[in-house]
Amino acid sequence: QEIRKVVQALEQTAREILTLLQGVHQGPGFQHIPKKCQKAREHFGTVRTQMESLKTKFPADQYYRFHEHWRFVLQRLVFLAAFVVYLESETLVTREAVAEILGIEADRERGFHLDIEDYLSGILTLASELARLAVNSVTAGDYSRPLRISTFINELDSGFRLLNLKNDSLRKRYDGLKYDVKKIEEVVYDLSIRGLNKEATVGAGGEK
Repeated sequence: QEIRKVVQALEQTAREILTLLQGVHQGPGFQHIPKKCQKAREHFGTVRTQMESLKTKFPADQYYRFHEHWRFVLQRLVFLAAFVVYLESETLVTREAVAEILGIEADRERGFHLDIEDYLSGILTLASELARLAVNSVTAGDYSRPLRISTFINELDSGFRLLNLKNDSLRKRYDGLKYDVKKIEEVVYDLSIRGLNKEATVGAGGEK
C-alpha cells in the first residue's frame, strides 16, 4: 500500500514533466526548449525526493519482488530524462547518467537501481518521440533537425542490433524501432525531394 502511494506520486510528477516537454512539438516550442528543459530538471528534483521515499518502503534485498509496482513509471522517467538530455545536447544519455538524474543507483549491488531492461525500454520510447519531433520540425520550418534526428536514430538502431534481446516485451518494443526509423527516413526523403535538405545543410553552416 505504501509503495503504491509513492508510485502514484511518481506517476503524477512524470505526467507533469511529460506535459511540459510536449510543448516542444508546438510551432513556437522550439524557441523555448532550454527553458522547458530547465523546468523539467527542477521536476526531477521532486522525483529524487520521491525515490528516496520509495527506497524506505521495502527491504533493499527484495527489489525484484516489488519491481512490478514501479517498473512502468521508472521506464517512463527514463524516457523523460533521455528526452531532456537529447533536447539539451542531442546525445544519448547513459544508464549511469539517468540513474543520477533519478537519484538511484546504476549498479545492482548498491541497492535500488536502474535495471538495464527498464533503461532500454525508456530509450525505445525516446525513439518514437523523436520520430514525432522530426515530423513536427518540418511543420515548424526547422529543416535541419530531422536530418540530425535521422543520424541519431540510425546510430541507436545499430546499437540495438548488437544486443541479444531475450525479454519478450523489450523485443516487441524494439520491433517498433524499425517503424520509427522508416518514419524519419520518409521525412528526410520528403525534404530532399523538395530540395529543403540543401537549405537545412546551408543553414547549419554547411554541415549535416
